[in-house]
Amino acid sequence: MMWLLFAFGSAFFAGITAVLAKIGVQSVNSTLATALRTIVVLLFSWWMVLVVGSQNEIGQITGQTLLFLFLSGISTGASWLCYFKALQLGDVNQVAPIDKSSTVLTILLAFVFLGEPVSIAQGIGVLAIGAGTILMAVQKRDGERTTRDKRWLVFAILSAVFASLTSIFGKIGVANVESNLGTAIRTIFVLGMAWLMVFLTGEQKGIRKIDRKSWIFLLLSGITTGLSWLCYYRALQGGPASVVVPIDKLSIVITIVFSRLVLGETLSRKAAVGFLLVLAGTAAMLF
Repeated sequence: MMWLLFAFGSAFFAGITAVLAKIGVQSVNSTLATALRTIVVLLFSWWMVLVVGSQNEIGQITGQTLLFLFLSGISTGASWLCYFKALQLGDVNQVAPIDKSSTVLTILLAFVFLGEPVSIAQGIGVLAIGAGTILMAVQKRDGERTTRDKRWLVFAILSAVFASLTSIFGKIGVANVESNLGTAIRTIFVLGMAWLMVFLTGEQKGIRKIDRKSWIFLLLSGITTGLSWLCYYRALQGGPASVVVPIDKLSIVITIVFSRLVLGETLSRKAAVGFLLVLAGTAAMLF
């Protein structure tokens, strides 16, 4: 049952990452910030490979495994680019719930492509998470104007879609490879996609303008992301995706708490009800 502990570890580090990244991208282009922090994740991932000694298994990786690691990396890159753009435009308390709603699509995809059964409890959980996500996403604070930029919503939804694909591709990709090595390899593809987008948009020129505070928080968010990934794919290797993914999405609890303490973001009554529904739905899917 060690995979269960790794799943909760993944949730904890992912929850911290959202707040750290929000601070890091406040004055930096989101695409450039994603590319820079991915370097940290890559270095951290390969360091873990060297620690456990799994680099010797590279020659044993099959073409099929490499293909799914590639697909997982590409979908992760797309999810990150959308997620951090959404964080830059919207509040953490609104963006994070939508990103975590990828649980719903992941369970459906796991049922279709991996043959993992969906129980009645999981079905109820899906409905609760869906309803809760809507309530949290549409929250409106007192005095907030309706003309506020809503593009964050589009990017948040796209982030959730790509995140669900990441879980499925990742589950297949790490099935026959040591989890740390699988994580490190897929991170190479994430890094490649992120920097490709940077050069296509010409944002590499903004590196010199990044201040010290942004560098620190981008570094920290990269480290916590690396820790979250290592725990997550170790959990996927030993446990079912339909259970690991909902646990990982409990990171929203950490995110809400940290966004309140660090960023001063609060929940409206409607959003609080939505938050409770998300938690209840996640609990239902676990048990």
